[in-house]
Amino acid sequence: MDDMILEGNTLDFNNALTREWILSNGLGGYASSTILNCHTRKYHGLFVANLKNLQGRYVLLSKVEDSLIIDEKESNLSLHRYPLIFYPETTAELVRVTVNTCVDFMFRIDTAIVHKTVVFCRGENVLLLKYRISKAKSPHTLRIKPLIAYRGIHELSHENDYIYRNIDITKVGFSIAPYGDMPALIFACSRPVKIQDGSCWYRNFEYPEEKKRGYAFQEDLFMPAAIECTLRPDESFILCTSLSAKEDIEKMWKKESPTYSRKNLFVQKHITTAGKMMTRLSHAAELFIINEKESMPSVIAGYHWFYIWGRDTLISLPGLTFYRGRIKEGILILHAISHLRKGGLIPNFVKEEVREIAYNSIDASLWYFWCLQELLKVTENPTLMRQFIPVMTEIIRCYMEGISCVFEHNDESGLISITNPSTQMTWMDASVNGMPVTPRFGCPVEINALWFNAVSFFKELSGKLNLEICLDLNAEIEKIKKNFMKYFWCSREQCLADTCDPAAKSQDSSVRPNQILAVSLPYSPLGKKEAELVMKKVKRELLTPFGLRTLSPKDSRYRGIYEGSPEQRDSAYHQGTVWPWLLAHYGEGLLKTAENKEKAENELRDIFSAMEGHFYEAGIGYISEIFDGDYPHRPRGCIAQAWSLAELIRLWKILASRISH
Repeated sequence: MDDMILEGNTLDFNNALTREWILSNGLGGYASSTILNCHTRKYHGLFVANLKNLQGRYVLLSKVEDSLIIDEKESNLSLHRYPLIFYPETTAELVRVTVNTCVDFMFRIDTAIVHKTVVFCRGENVLLLKYRISKAKSPHTLRIKPLIAYRGIHELSHENDYIYRNIDITKVGFSIAPYGDMPALIFACSRPVKIQDGSCWYRNFEYPEEKKRGYAFQEDLFMPAAIECTLRPDESFILCTSLSAKEDIEKMWKKESPTYSRKNLFVQKHITTAGKMMTRLSHAAELFIINEKESMPSVIAGYHWFYIWGRDTLISLPGLTFYRGRIKEGILILHAISHLRKGGLIPNFVKEEVREIAYNSIDASLWYFWCLQELLKVTENPTLMRQFIPVMTEIIRCYMEGISCVFEHNDESGLISITNPSTQMTWMDASVNGMPVTPRFGCPVEINALWFNAVSFFKELSGKLNLEICLDLNAEIEKIKKNFMKYFWCSREQCLADTCDPAAKSQDSSVRPNQILAVSLPYSPLGKKEAELVMKKVKRELLTPFGLRTLSPKDSRYRGIYEGSPEQRDSAYHQGTVWPWLLAHYGEGLLKTAENKEKAENELRDIFSAMEGHFYEAGIGYISEIFDGDYPHRPRGCIAQAWSLAELIRLWKILASRISH
């Protein structure tokens, strides 16, 4: 990946405070903060470990208070937010931030240049902080004060009397085990240091992003000891933080250290070449694939607060793996998620803290078929599908029989309907005070488009592989195709209704993006004319540079800004908020229906120009979960979302394949 360099106006205080970096160790752990090294979320932390024995991710080392002392003058390299103030007031001048496989901060202190580099080692629970000084006139004293939290990522730490304050001094540093049921944190230094054992609590850190989101936002952090060493010009110092004392610091550093190109990509971001774009997207994809030790690989849906979601995994998988040549890894993840199924249902999500599995998704199992179609498209190897036949057969049988209190299959129409009006079984699942914000009781349009696609694919695959399937798939396909237009077509809006109720002969005519799947999926129940009308409607009322709105602005329920309390945000989540993951399906639909293919391709390339700028805001190098429906479409939600990025990769590959042909 090419360096992503931020300098100039992007380092202005207010800009820098909204730009966040994140590194992953590939085990589910991460390191993250703002480019000012000032935490604005409870989810920020330098050493966040995925602790298998305790089940869940824990902020162990929240941050460090690091500074350089020159001629008795102290200049700080990090910043804290306390009530009403930022502290300390005296900080070194931040000149440049370079984001790659690690994050490098360049500071200026008088004539001296200081580099602070953060590395979170792949495949290890090891954090490296490297400090290097150049152009200094005299030796400097480096002082580092680790601030530990030792709490779950969704929680906050508070001063208490039962923390074990004692540290164990080692030959190269010290270790501390603050709580009996949690692992010790080991600090090892690359050169002789002075350990100052003066433990204390730092009180009332504030996280403004949590305050804005309506959550508790203050915590206390514990400082077990301070580390001091003398650095002469051009000398380096490495602080290694780990859960194991066996790490070779210099070896780890050499393994992880990248070579920087020093090109100012912030200035040149709009002229990035095609190859660089795909390289950047592919590098970013690594954040979401985790290989927990002794477990099969899986996909984290988003950072910082999402974990493993079935629907998100299946929608993300083609872009994260298949289209990046990671076929075997993608197949392993497919098997892993299918092993969690229950009665034909692939789970909606897996809770990380208790590994509780929720089966409240009506569409995750249907996305499984689409995911296999993408695998087949990339590999062109039908025999690969044989290993998935038992899962597909079980899902088809399950959907044809229906599941009580979840969904039912209408034998006459062939359509799938949600049976409980108080539940949210689709991806539009936000609720306020226990009530759905977007009630989708009845037959949701994308569920039935996915159902038609799944049955059609399974029928074709059965023929290719000469399988004997004791199901009348031909009759099912004919029923769905006949009744899809009959019940979903909305003459008034000249597009598809979002839901319908065949028994009551009623429709929800809300203009939403779910209808796009009836055009984009490999098997469509629509005719050419209807598909074109759907695309025109979606383009006219839902398309933005960053994705599709979830509701037309013409609707009185439209919410164009996503902010405020949890209730306010949930009320806007699918009522106008823009979702980037829908762009690939929009692109496929556009290319299917556009008369002028070249014009359509150019339109889709413009999307990448907009996204190129977004790489430098919110999560540096990643795509946000959502954006405001209203201009200027500010990024919201998670700073890095798996399906947002994965579907951009897939759209890029779709366009690239058209050029090659």
